[in-house]
Amino acid sequence: MSLRTTVDFLLYDWLDAARLSERERFSDHTRETFDAVLDTCERIAREKFAPFNRLVDIEEPRFDGEKVILPQATHDAHKAYVESGMLSAAEDYDLGGMQLPYTVEAAANAFFAMASVSIGSNMLTKGNAGLLLKHGTEMQKTVFATNEFNGRWSGTMCLSEPQAGSSLSDVATRATPDGADFASDPLGARYRLRGNKMWISSGEHELTENIIHLVLAKIPGPDGKLIPGTRGISLFIVPKKMVDTQGQLTGVRNDVALAGLNHKCGWRGTTNTLLNFGEGKFQVDGQAGAVGYLVGEVGKGLACMFHMMNEARIGVGTAAVMLGMAGYEASLEYAKNRPQGRPLGAGGKDSAAPQVRIIEHSDVKRMLLAQKSYCEGALALELYCARLVDEQHTADATTADDARLLLEVLTPIAKSWPSEWCLEANSLAIQIHGGYGYTRDFPVEQYWRDNRLNMIHEGTHGIQAADLLGRKVRMEGGKGMQLLAARMQATAQRASFVPHLQAHAKALLQALSDVGKATQAAWATGDPTEALANAVPYMQAFGHTVIAWIWLDVAESIKPSNDAKTIAMNDGRIAGTRFFFQYELPKIGAWLSVVESRDMTCAHLSEEAF
Repeated sequence: MSLRTTVDFLLYDWLDAARLSERERFSDHTRETFDAVLDTCERIAREKFAPFNRLVDIEEPRFDGEKVILPQATHDAHKAYVESGMLSAAEDYDLGGMQLPYTVEAAANAFFAMASVSIGSNMLTKGNAGLLLKHGTEMQKTVFATNEFNGRWSGTMCLSEPQAGSSLSDVATRATPDGADFASDPLGARYRLRGNKMWISSGEHELTENIIHLVLAKIPGPDGKLIPGTRGISLFIVPKKMVDTQGQLTGVRNDVALAGLNHKCGWRGTTNTLLNFGEGKFQVDGQAGAVGYLVGEVGKGLACMFHMMNEARIGVGTAAVMLGMAGYEASLEYAKNRPQGRPLGAGGKDSAAPQVRIIEHSDVKRMLLAQKSYCEGALALELYCARLVDEQHTADATTADDARLLLEVLTPIAKSWPSEWCLEANSLAIQIHGGYGYTRDFPVEQYWRDNRLNMIHEGTHGIQAADLLGRKVRMEGGKGMQLLAARMQATAQRASFVPHLQAHAKALLQALSDVGKATQAAWATGDPTEALANAVPYMQAFGHTVIAWIWLDVAESIKPSNDAKTIAMNDGRIAGTRFFFQYELPKIGAWLSVVESRDMTCAHLSEEAF
C-alpha cells in the first residue's frame, strides 16, 4: 500500500478534509485543488529528494573557510520546494500564500519527509516567519517574514547554548541597547548581542541569500547583571546580512560567525552549527556585537519562541513518522522478495523443500504489523493535530477554543510518541533485513540514524513528559484532558455497536480510566518531585492510550466496499487496530504502576550506587 493511498484515506475518508472548502478562508479550494497539491509534492519528492537521500548522508556539509559547501542536489531540491509554493502554502494570499488548510499542507509535506528528511524540510523557516507574523511589528512582518515565505531568505531558532543545553533559564547571551540607534531603527528597537548558540539547524549555508536568526538573549539590568531564570529572556531578529526597510541587502555582514559544524549520527545533509554572536569577526558601523531587533516585549521572549516551538514539535513528530514509514515500506518490499527458511511444521525440516519468502514467517509478519501499527497510527495522530490547527483558526469560537486545549494536551504526544515508537519501527526494519540491514547496502540503517535525533530535538523526551504531566493535563482545571476523554468516550460508544470492535472499545475505556487514576495518584501529595519522578512512563502510557483511540476511531470510520483492493487495505487497517490493542495497549499497566505508586527508585538512588 502506497503512502498516497494511506494519506488519501486519512484525509478524506477519516478526517473529511474536503469539507474544509466550505469555510470562507478555504472557499477557493476543492478536493481537486487539494489533490493537485499532493500530486505536485509527491512528484517533487520522488524526483528531487528521494534519489539523493544517500548522497547527502555521505557528502556531509563542509566549511571551506569562507562558506559551507552542500551538494548541488540539496540546492536543486530546495529550489524545487520553494517554487512549489509550499513555504507559504497555508498563508494569506497577500503574503503570496495559497490559503490551504494546514491539514493539507501537513499531508503534502509528509512526502518530502519520507523521501529525504536529511535534505531538509524548511520547517524552521516557516516557523520563524509564522512567529514574526504573530509577534513582530508590521515592518518586521513585511521585511523579514515575507522574504522567508517567498524563499529569498531562510530562518533558524537559536535557543540552546553550550553551557546550558535545554536549560533555557541558564541562557547567558547578552543584548545591550545599540547607542543612538536603539529606539530609532524602523526595523525595531536595536540591540547588540554577544554570546554563543549551539545545535542551530541550518545556521550557515548558501541555499538562500540571507539567514534570519531568531535569538533568545537577556538584557542586563541597571547593575549590569542578567536576571536569573527565564523572566529576563527576550527575543531578537538577528540577520546574517544587514538589510534595509525595503528588504534589500546593504552589503554589510552582521557580526554572526560560524564557530563549527556538528557532525551528527543522522540528518547529515542538514548543517548543524555552533554560532558566535558578537565576537568581532564582522563589524557593523565599526563596532563588534551582532545587531538584533527586539521582537515583542522585553522579557517575553520565551513566550514568543514557544509559538514557533509548538509548531516545530508537530513537525518533528511528522518527520519521525515518515522515517518510520520509509523503513516500513523498505522492509515490506524486502520481506516479499527475500527467500529464506521453510515453514514451521511437518515439512519445515525438509531441506529439499523450496525456501519460502520471509514474509511467510509469522515472526516477520509480527514485526511488519508492529511497524504498520506504529507508523500509520502516528501519521493519523499528526494529521488529526493538523486538523485541530485548522479548527483553532477557522471554526466558531467554542470549537476553536476546544481545539486549542486539545492541541495543548496532544502536542507533547505528537512530538514524543512517534519519536520513540517510529524509531522502534526502524529498528524492526533493520531486524527484518537481518545482517544486510546493518550495512549501508540497504537504506534502513540510515532511516534509523536519521530518526534517532527526534527523541532529542525540540524538547527531549524528559522535557515533553514533564510538560505533559506537570502542566498540560492540569492546565485550566484539567479542561483539555476532559475534552480529550470525552472524544475517546464518544469513539468507544460508536465502536461498541461494531461487533469486531466491541472488545477494543471496552479496552480503551479501561485504559482511559487507568490513566485518569494514575494522574490523580501522581499528584496526590501535591509534591512535584514525587509526581514527576516517573513522568516518562506516564507519557508512554498516555501516548499508547491516545494511539489506541486514534486506531479505534480510524477502524470505526471504515465503510463497506466491494472493491478487492479496498477490502485488502481495510483488512490491513483492522489488523493494525487489533495488533495495537492486543500487543501494545496492555503495556500501559506496568508504566502506570510506578506512576500511581509514586515509585522513587530512580529519584532516590545515590550517585555512588551507579
